[in-house]
Amino acid sequence: MATTSTSSLTLQHNVHKTCTSSSPNKTLQLDYGVTKISFKIRFLSSHIRRKQLCNATRFNEVVVNEDVEKIRRLQNGSDVRGVAVEGEKGRTVDLTPSAIEAIAESFGEWVIDGLKKANGGVLGQNKVRVSLGRDPRISGPSLSVAIFAGLNRAGCIPFDMGLATTPACFMSTLLPPFSYDASLMMTASHLPYTRNGLKFFTPKGGLCSTDVEEICNRAACKYANRFAKTSLAKDGISPVKVDFMSTYSKHLRDIIKERVNHPEHFDTPLEGFKIIVNAGNGSGGFFAWNVLDELGADTFGSLNLRPDGMFPNHIPNPEDKVAMSLTRAAVLEQSADLGIVFDTDVDRSGVVDNEGNPINGDRLIALMSSIVLREHPGTNIVTDARTSMALTRFITERGGHHCLYRVGYRNVIDKGIQLNEDGVETHLMMETSGHGALKENHFLDDGAYMVVKIIIEMVRMKLAGSKEGIGSLIKDLEDPAESIELRLNICTEPRYAKDKGVEVIETFRSYIEEGCLEGWQLDTCGDCWVSEGCLVDSNDTPSVIDARMYRAKVSDEKHGQHGWIHIRQSIHNPNIAVNMQSAVPGGCQSMTRVLLEKFLLESGMDRFLDITEVEKFAKSG
Repeated sequence: MATTSTSSLTLQHNVHKTCTSSSPNKTLQLDYGVTKISFKIRFLSSHIRRKQLCNATRFNEVVVNEDVEKIRRLQNGSDVRGVAVEGEKGRTVDLTPSAIEAIAESFGEWVIDGLKKANGGVLGQNKVRVSLGRDPRISGPSLSVAIFAGLNRAGCIPFDMGLATTPACFMSTLLPPFSYDASLMMTASHLPYTRNGLKFFTPKGGLCSTDVEEICNRAACKYANRFAKTSLAKDGISPVKVDFMSTYSKHLRDIIKERVNHPEHFDTPLEGFKIIVNAGNGSGGFFAWNVLDELGADTFGSLNLRPDGMFPNHIPNPEDKVAMSLTRAAVLEQSADLGIVFDTDVDRSGVVDNEGNPINGDRLIALMSSIVLREHPGTNIVTDARTSMALTRFITERGGHHCLYRVGYRNVIDKGIQLNEDGVETHLMMETSGHGALKENHFLDDGAYMVVKIIIEMVRMKLAGSKEGIGSLIKDLEDPAESIELRLNICTEPRYAKDKGVEVIETFRSYIEEGCLEGWQLDTCGDCWVSEGCLVDSNDTPSVIDARMYRAKVSDEKHGQHGWIHIRQSIHNPNIAVNMQSAVPGGCQSMTRVLLEKFLLESGMDRFLDITEVEKFAKSG
């Protein structure tokens, strides 16, 4: 024991001494026991180096650039995502058991540190309790073992919720008798079966990107240790298996019963309603079995309720055309009142009305806005900046205020939280992808709760004597004449992709500000405290930027302002997303040609961007 302690101190001292050298490359001789070990350490930028050295000193570890970057690249905004199993062309496994154990351990330590800070430096006698839920991906069971090991190593008691949903994991920190100190959800949403990831929660809500960055920095130092590579802990407390989904299902049932308050059958308010659920073989089947059926609904004809981590039928995604088409067909075949489409982990949803009309994207935001504005007249509604000009008119005509903000569900939700803290009443925050959060539901993006709101409104309409379906609430919403999304893959090493993405986005901004793109102007998106194309807050406490993006409004002499273009770097993949909408036929193609000829080619961005999609669309028709 004495030898190990002395060696650790020697290692720590030598690392600090060598890493302060100005030499870009250095061979480091470490005296570890009786063995001389040489490492070549490539030095990071001064900012990152200082941060990682601090952690290296704390954990007595050697930080090696390649290993550090492996963990850092797993962060995707406020989530962690990576490739967990082989099978994806061009992608290697990076979300390994060792990596995810280091992240889970670091999360456990982060939670413990936060609780100590909140209690004057004292944790108390009770150990920190952390729950874990997962979607049905095939990598879930093996990675769960690593997560439980990491939580054990941090000194936490792990609780195994088994198959669960992302919103349920958060609610496990609030609903008694569970009320865990924190929770993890293992999921990669709608991404392929090869992927997996983590979402992080405390009773205050989901973690922000800066919190996840801190956790990943801690984990990187653990993972990069060349001497004691993280391995599955064999000691510690085994996870306690719990059935939280039954409690969560009852929570949703009680909300429907109490708010419908059916005059004839309080406990079964959905009698006489036929509802189709398409769970996409994800975690959403519980909603048919444990919520709708228990409330008296007829769910015969529902689709893909059985969990299957290979997702054999279609992408579990309310934006997926196949998912919506199959659900539409089932609704019409069964003469159903409503169809529901969930994503894998049920934090997003879309619906189909009784006439077979898909309601997602702008249409879902309009539907929820209509419901919320009846309950809270004049409230603010925050969306991402890809929504249509017609949606803004729809909201304002009903007395609401539309705040367009950065793309990214966490950005949209955090903006709503910030507005409420500043005294600006904001009850709904929704992104076009289907993420939607309500002030009344802890600002949680819960696809099941969103559907609960729609079902309650549907029943109320029938009780009031209406013979129309839920789609009648948005019958006057106009659709844009054209709408398209294009992708520009960044052709560089993964470690440089983020910086190259920033270069593209900022060059785009400069081209517009300097007048290089005639008729294009950075869009401030109204009077919602947002400037410079939904990127920079002009208030006193600007939000952290997790991905660069700008939106420009586009005008010409013939049509005036007829559309917009939004360009952003993806936080999930090494590419640039370009969204466009136009009120005139051919408008998106004309904008694409300007983007291609006057920006991508003239700026030289095509040197490291794959512009194939843009070229193809510009030349189509």
